[in-house]
Amino acid sequence: ISLEAFEPKAEEKVALIFGNEVFGVEEEVLQESDTCIEIPQFGTKHSLNISVSIGVVLWGLVKKFKFQS
Repeated sequence: ISLEAFEPKAEEKVALIFGNEVFGVEEEVLQESDTCIEIPQFGTKHSLNISVSIGVVLWGLVKKFKFQS
């Protein structure tokens, strides 16, 4: 699901798992996950540094939780 479309519920706990920049997330972990969030990207480059990805996702979730209260 796109990060823009992801709507966490205020009463639910969220655990975030970020994959290795080269190898991603292991298949077993993906199978146990409820949702996989994608960061929308435009242009020719289709990857972000893991630290940038973490910052983008955390900021997106903080904004969503902030406006729920």
